[in-house]
Amino acid sequence: MTIYVINLEKDQERKAFQEKQLQALKLTYKITPAVTINDISKETYSTHQNDWQRPLRKVEIACYYSHQHLWQKIVQDNTPALILEDDALLSKHLPQILTYLDKLTHIDYINLEVVGRKKIVAKEREEIPCCDTHLHKLYLDRNGTGGYILYPSGAKKLLTLENKIGVGLAGAHINACRDLITYQIEPAVVIQLDQCMHYGITPPLKAVSNIGTQVKPKSETSNRLLFVGRRLSSQLQQGIQHLVHITDATKREINIRSQDFFLTNTKRITDK
Repeated sequence: MTIYVINLEKDQERKAFQEKQLQALKLTYKITPAVTINDISKETYSTHQNDWQRPLRKVEIACYYSHQHLWQKIVQDNTPALILEDDALLSKHLPQILTYLDKLTHIDYINLEVVGRKKIVAKEREEIPCCDTHLHKLYLDRNGTGGYILYPSGAKKLLTLENKIGVGLAGAHINACRDLITYQIEPAVVIQLDQCMHYGITPPLKAVSNIGTQVKPKSETSNRLLFVGRRLSSQLQQGIQHLVHITDATKREINIRSQDFFLTNTKRITDK
């Protein structure tokens, strides 16, 4: 399975951390340059600024395209890939788990991370024959782009959705793709650095969001009703999805084994 790490050129500390981490896990990877706001032309920004439920920042559109370019690559290569952002902390069990997941053919997308909030997942689970790990079908809250596996079938669906509704936050776009066959791994094997303290893990690096530093664009009065309508439609669809699976699914937080991250990352990776 191909592993891509999205990295902004200016974030050399994060790049070095990912290289140490992945090399320690004996995983082959490719560092792929993140799309920056300088890569987003005025025309592109004007075209997509109002595609989502509120006006998008230019940095949010750049982040979307960082992922979208890899979705295209997955379709072209016709092979699944693990996509990581450069603030992803990885479990020591990831290599064995990837070997198993690479063979699956009935899935479009697997969320590998935990994000500190509840998700709606199936009560039944599919065992992964290693590391006491399993998969649950994931029905709601697929947000989180720190670490996920995308199969060619799923990449095609995400790109088709873009043609219909435009772009958005990368995680929200994944969440909006209703025909995506999605699963959640548990215990989670990826955690972003800004979530570490929530789970009692001391982050090896300081986590600072590149998105939150840009001022939010103001929405024009003529677009406000459009944004409200999109939000209400999204909430309605989520409510329906919840009702459909009220008997076979449960809303809860995803478990994580903190010690898996302590042993591999905090102690070994940060040692000089």
